[in-house]
Amino acid sequence: MQDSRNRQPILDARLRRRGIYLLPNLFTTGALFAGFFAIVQAMNGRFELSAVAILIAMVLDGLDGRVARMTHTQSAFGAEYDSLSDMVSFGVAPALVVYVWALKGMGKLGWIAAFVYCACAALRLARFNTQLEVADKRFFQGLPSPAAAALIAGMVWVLNEYGFQGKEVSWLAWSVTIFAGLNMVSNLRYYSGKDINLRKSVPFVAVLLIVFAFILISYSPPEVLFGMFVLYALSAYVMWVWNFRKTRSEKIQQKSLEQDDEQI
Repeated sequence: MQDSRNRQPILDARLRRRGIYLLPNLFTTGALFAGFFAIVQAMNGRFELSAVAILIAMVLDGLDGRVARMTHTQSAFGAEYDSLSDMVSFGVAPALVVYVWALKGMGKLGWIAAFVYCACAALRLARFNTQLEVADKRFFQGLPSPAAAALIAGMVWVLNEYGFQGKEVSWLAWSVTIFAGLNMVSNLRYYSGKDINLRKSVPFVAVLLIVFAFILISYSPPEVLFGMFVLYALSAYVMWVWNFRKTRSEKIQQKSLEQDDEQI
């Protein structure tokens, strides 16, 4: 009897590992297709479509995990598939898009920057997968690869919208590419939003803010979306400075209290 009880969790785990659920993997496949579509459009010189495709991949990637958790369809296959899809959509695709658009004319410096970004995306995903069980769910360690990809895609979209050619802003594109890549493998903490409960009731004001956000994005999508991702990329630095000053202030207060105790 006891032996059968011990075997049951093992059998359940094996079934979960072998299971392939359709619904969340449809979103993952959609994100993979969007990343591949971005590469194809960049090769055809349609960089605005490439940027939009990467942003769509980001949305679909954010949905597949939540759908899997809400429908209890999580599986080892889905996790591995999602990671491979992320590497294409947020690692390879942005690197190739920005290379073809702006970095190609820079020679070695151009493809080195693109490779640095691509390699950092792979390292970021590998670190995320290995620390999944021990990491704080409220924060990401390093800039998430979808946000890094959206930062590059947003830059391409905005500058194309204003009529800039890639070769005219090659150094700006190079700097943003290196910045996004290195931030992915940094130890900076970025808010993940995973503690937000979508099934919990919210105040009426929250719904109004969501409606206002949709109106703002629809009014000028390139500028608003790019601005949002720039602010998110810089948010970890603001948080780091805030925590540093707070820790320093606490140490000064502690030292002052210790000196007062010694005088007494």
